[in-house]
Amino acid sequence: MAPTAPFPSTLCAHGPAVAFEGVSKHYGSVVAIDAVSATILPGTFVAIVGSSGSGKSTLVKAVNRLVEPDAGSVRIDGQDVLEREQHELRRSIGYVFQNIGLFPHMNVAQNIGIGSRIASRKPLPDDQVAALLDLVDLPRDFATRLPEQLSGGQQQRVGVARALAGEPGLMLMDEPFGALDPVTREALGEQYRALHERLGLTTIMVTHDMAEALLFADRIWVMASGRIVADASPAEMIAGQCGPEAEALVAVPRLQADRITAMRNMQPQP
Repeated sequence: MAPTAPFPSTLCAHGPAVAFEGVSKHYGSVVAIDAVSATILPGTFVAIVGSSGSGKSTLVKAVNRLVEPDAGSVRIDGQDVLEREQHELRRSIGYVFQNIGLFPHMNVAQNIGIGSRIASRKPLPDDQVAALLDLVDLPRDFATRLPEQLSGGQQQRVGVARALAGEPGLMLMDEPFGALDPVTREALGEQYRALHERLGLTTIMVTHDMAEALLFADRIWVMASGRIVADASPAEMIAGQCGPEAEALVAVPRLQADRITAMRNMQPQP
């Protein structure tokens, strides 16, 4: 995603701080989030990992009010998200998720500009669509293509461009590359990380892939039973300083790497 054209005011911007203050959410007797308090500094890339049902997606959805907490607050640059209208809040936050959600009857340009169309009833100008396509490393002539004419990776790039169309400082990503093949997933992860740095974003990404978290994030939150049980840098995670839940997750890519090395060493020498 190496931009070839500038995109307006987001370049060299700084993403907001995000603070969770005693956030809890219950679904009946099930505790989805349990009194979570944590802070994300401006411009930080945080990956949230943990087993299914640990509360990762629920916590992220509390940021853009797709989930309303039962207690506590989420603050963006000090302002409680509940003080803002839902539609206005969501327009200021980029959101990318696994199933992409492109409208099949709309072309790429229309999908990218859907937020502008809803907000102002006007299409996104062609030069802005072109700049966004440049930003996510898609040819400009893709603007007229339908989603069915794109690969999965290309569709996800369109999803990222759509999320960036409102020039957000904050990006929420819920398993954004989980449905892609490993090669495409790795490439998009690296390219998004570069984009995060170029645009000065704050990014919160949910992932089941610990290797992805270790390679791309500045901080990693490990969740279990609705709580953050570890909050550390990738280096601290690898060093085994973050408790048994984190160590179990780090052990998976480490074991895979060891097995691959062992298989390579077993190959007959020429």
